[in-house]
Amino acid sequence: MRLLTVSALAVLCLAILAPSAGADSPSSLAGRRPNIILVLTDDQGYGDVARHGNPIIQTPNLDRMYDASARLTDYHVSPTCAPTRCSIMTGRHEFKSGVTHTIMERERMSLKATTIAQLLQSAGYRTGIFGKWHLGDEPERWPSRRGFHEMFIHGAGGIGQSYPGTCGDAPGNSYFDPVILHNGTFEKTSGYCTDVFFGQAIRWIEKTKGSQPFFAYITPNAPHGPLICPENYEALYRDKVKENVAKFLGMVTNIDDNMGRLLAKLKELEIERNTLVIFMNDNGGTAGCSVWNAGMRGQKGSPDNGGTRAIGFFRWPGTLTPGDRGQLTAHLDLYPTFAALAGAKIPDDVKLDGYSLLPLLEHAGAAWPDRYLVTHVGRWPQGEAEKHKYSNMSVRRGPHLLVSRGKAGKNWELYDLKADPAQQTDLAARQPEVVAQLEAYYDGWWAEVVPCLENEDAAATAPQANPFKTLYWKQYGGPGPNNVGPNDRPVEKPARKPGRKKDRA
Repeated sequence: MRLLTVSALAVLCLAILAPSAGADSPSSLAGRRPNIILVLTDDQGYGDVARHGNPIIQTPNLDRMYDASARLTDYHVSPTCAPTRCSIMTGRHEFKSGVTHTIMERERMSLKATTIAQLLQSAGYRTGIFGKWHLGDEPERWPSRRGFHEMFIHGAGGIGQSYPGTCGDAPGNSYFDPVILHNGTFEKTSGYCTDVFFGQAIRWIEKTKGSQPFFAYITPNAPHGPLICPENYEALYRDKVKENVAKFLGMVTNIDDNMGRLLAKLKELEIERNTLVIFMNDNGGTAGCSVWNAGMRGQKGSPDNGGTRAIGFFRWPGTLTPGDRGQLTAHLDLYPTFAALAGAKIPDDVKLDGYSLLPLLEHAGAAWPDRYLVTHVGRWPQGEAEKHKYSNMSVRRGPHLLVSRGKAGKNWELYDLKADPAQQTDLAARQPEVVAQLEAYYDGWWAEVVPCLENEDAAATAPQANPFKTLYWKQYGGPGPNNVGPNDRPVEKPARKPGRKKDRA
């Protein structure tokens, strides 16, 4: 029998596993056109929910949602903020839409991409975003130009953040009483940021319900640093953990209270049985990992299991049977899932990396593709993509996770996550055939994505005036012709212990 070369094997893998309509089993849920609410938290980890074993955190509303949901237990996202958001919007790995970082113009989603919001709009849905966008702050890249009827967002990757180039929020912005860009005009709000975002989303849902189905994308910036929360939430944990962790856990409990508020409103409006609510996080955990990381290795910014495994609660009362779905799933699957629910035809020129979750949500034991998932942390220095091909990346298939970390070429580690969920035993030397198979797939994948990295040199020509600040000063009065004010500076990060990575956007 003739053996395939490594490169030929990669091509074969790509051909076999390319998503297609035929890969998904028919589902009675297709075309049901429910309202869809996607709640995406920022830097909350898989372990930051009481039902996931956390011994300290208080999340009673999420615990009830857990009990009532179809739960994806091997569900994965990208390792940092903007990449995950890009993949949700496009149904493709973020590199294919030019996103390789969270700043430096490399957080900007390609204008060539067709977003899921645009597709749902075309299918007759009303669409709204409330919170963090982080896919480009220039007006042509705003959500209002990418498929959202309602836009209520802050700039950059966090409230008050500012970086050279176009990535920056309104000057001097803060977690309390933030200034928010609402449909192109800034509004000075009152209250804590998470309460503000959920409150606006709930008001929009009340106004929108009944006329046509809606898609509400609720994206609080919490519990991302800087760690700031109302004092009464921090007080819940003050005597149990260190100060910064108490604030982080308090931010999560505040999110939990807002989830309770949202779910109660759906019931009050008598639309909960026609509404799919999804709760998830955008990358591995951060401050909460010191309390509980569900036994996983890695956190935000890591190619390990703990860097990408996410909460995946899908609640649709009367339609989805609660319980675990243990198949390998990802944020890439949301796009085809939403499209199928809406009865929307995916354009021929839109190529997806994910699969519709509908068969799996309907039947826990449904057949599911034997897929590959690629993770790459990105964030390499400008112009050095090729040098960092094997830096901080991983390939997952079945129970196997192939990891290469560091900056000096490939240095493979192989883990069996089913037998060794904590990644303590490296199997690379013992299973070279598995390493070769996963490496071959990755080489083919890398060759596909490199031509898509359209933002790699954008920082060199980025404008000095941040668009959010320019608009803010135009509306409220500015500091001068150079658009530089006393509060126009990068957000200060809390002091960290030596050896800890910076928690960037």
